[in-house]
Amino acid sequence: MKDKELTLGRKIIRTILVVGVLIGLMVLGYFCLVWSGLWEYINSVDKVRTLILSLGFWGRFMFVLLQFLQVTFIPIPSTVTTLAGVLIYGSLQASLLSLSGVLFGSVFAFWLGRQFGRKLVSFMVGKESCEKWTKFLSNCKYSFVIMMLLPIFPDDVLCLVAGLTDMSWSFFVVTNLVSRSLAIFTTCYIGNGEIIPYHGWGLIVWAIIAVATAILLYLSVKFREQIEQFIKKISNKKIFKTQKK
Repeated sequence: MKDKELTLGRKIIRTILVVGVLIGLMVLGYFCLVWSGLWEYINSVDKVRTLILSLGFWGRFMFVLLQFLQVTFIPIPSTVTTLAGVLIYGSLQASLLSLSGVLFGSVFAFWLGRQFGRKLVSFMVGKESCEKWTKFLSNCKYSFVIMMLLPIFPDDVLCLVAGLTDMSWSFFVVTNLVSRSLAIFTTCYIGNGEIIPYHGWGLIVWAIIAVATAILLYLSVKFREQIEQFIKKISNKKIFKTQKK
């Protein structure tokens, strides 16, 4: 009985310490962003670009850090930072730098879930969201591949929750490498204006893309439950199941 009480007490203390450290890091990060003036930059491509350029060579490290933060602790719009990187470093270098930051952030989120468990993930994403996605991924692991490719699902939340399941590190890393690469390289190479220019006929194409994207997002949100059920149905098929020996 005493051993059980000691174990429970240690778990409670460990949870309090972890939550306290995370809250401390978030608060410290926020005040650092405010103190440095970075908080005013994160929602503007031009301001992010100005900030990174002002740092010279170290701007690359700041860019990777921003991409890491937008996956983990701070709600920085990923498109803003990615496009700012394209303007500074070009499509290829921005893609590689973005990918390194985002992958590092994704792996860190997975590690947090795997290392500290459900209480921490519930604290970070909410109990309801944690239970919903944990149950979903536990029942159909391979749906994670499809969900990471579709923009309607919360990628960062899924990375945290995936750590609570029996998903292997190799499966998680490979899935993120493929899905994140597709998203980032597409954003960098289309968003730089070389393939579709921001003038002349390109304006018409961009208008069509914007309207089509808005319609797809609306339909995706409206029929989200049906999409989730469809993904679950597909992932439960025999071709997606791991063969047991």
